[in-house]
Amino acid sequence: MAQQQETTAGAAAAPEGEFVDDVTDAAAREEAHTERGTARPVTVVGNPVLHRECREVTEFDDELAALIDDMFASQRAAEGVGIAANQIGVDLKVFVYDCHDDAGERHVGVVCNPVLDQLPAERRVLDDGSEGCLSVPGAYHPLARPDQAVVRGQDAQGKPIAVRGTGYFARCLQHETDHLYGYLYIDRLSKRERKDVLRQMADSTPRYETVPNE
Repeated sequence: MAQQQETTAGAAAAPEGEFVDDVTDAAAREEAHTERGTARPVTVVGNPVLHRECREVTEFDDELAALIDDMFASQRAAEGVGIAANQIGVDLKVFVYDCHDDAGERHVGVVCNPVLDQLPAERRVLDDGSEGCLSVPGAYHPLARPDQAVVRGQDAQGKPIAVRGTGYFARCLQHETDHLYGYLYIDRLSKRERKDVLRQMADSTPRYETVPNE
């Protein structure tokens, strides 16, 4: 997920898990991942890997750990607040995030095989802030999403976890989970709105390396 503009803002059940502490030592943990990792180019809208559901993570091994490091390095290089594996061309259900919430607290973590809790109607309050995406570089558009989210999945070792977010961080969790089921935020816009976003993208130059579509 792209950083918020300065001017703004159906899956199998996930295993139950404890809510993670993704705030403590956030900067140090992100730095460690990034130092071990290598930034990869970002796939953009139109690349087939972005438009289909990704495969479940079943092996929680050194290869997955290396992928997570590369994802953090790629996220930093692109100045994003979240990135999903398919955004660097890998067909696996895993995303990482480095995102501040509306109170200014920094959250850093990783979720494998994420599933969003369904909010009851009485708790659904929509936030129509601006949204951007590293796979749709240079473009932003308002999109209404619930102002709170709980994602359940597994950590890098396969342990069941849950992550709770509100405000902008909730938007990030929903955005990244969408990616792993084959949806970009522009898929939730009207045809006219989507056309405007793609025009913005065409008129801009990415500030990070991308994978050109054939």
